[in-house]
Amino acid sequence: MRRLPVYLLLDTSGSMMGEPIEAVRNGVDLLHATLIQDPYALETAYLSVITFDSEANQLTPLTELAEFQVPQLKVKGTTSFGNALSLAADCIEREVQKSTADTKGDWKPLVFIMTDGTPTDDWQKGLDRFRQVKCGNIIACAAGPHADTKILKQVAEVVVHLETADTAAIKVFFEWVSGSIANTSKKIDLTKSDADGPHDLPPPPKEISLVK
Repeated sequence: MRRLPVYLLLDTSGSMMGEPIEAVRNGVDLLHATLIQDPYALETAYLSVITFDSEANQLTPLTELAEFQVPQLKVKGTTSFGNALSLAADCIEREVQKSTADTKGDWKPLVFIMTDGTPTDDWQKGLDRFRQVKCGNIIACAAGPHADTKILKQVAEVVVHLETADTAAIKVFFEWVSGSIANTSKKIDLTKSDADGPHDLPPPPKEISLVK
């Protein structure tokens, strides 16, 4: 079976303390609960969670929806965004099955990034590493006023901005992410072709502004 790998890269630095990190945890929970009820997603989507603070960690390896558990998200330290991009590339290379002469590999992974701040490490080195792997859609969310959309635009084809990193805004973002994954699952099932580019995404709701 060809899987649709989905990687969530979540900022767990100190500035996410309190309401923002609770909202993100609830958002991941909502995303999982929504996808597990979607027959296309249930069949193909696999989730992984990578967090980044003073370091980057893969809390959940690529896991089928039926087995997925929302990990504990703890906040601390700074924003090692470059390390998260490098780690994501390593995980994609290790976990995503490539096509061979005899078998079709997994679909191109979808990558969703959420951050409320500016990287504190060598993010460009991480980006160079990340660009070595082939992904489908890469979507970044700048949550609140302090996230650097210019940096995110260099990483992702689609960058969206939330005015605040509060519960309501983050919930809307995760609902949109769920819709994006469900759309992609359905598309690849019906057309047998990869999701490639922003045209495969549902339009973001009015609470989410698209960064031009």
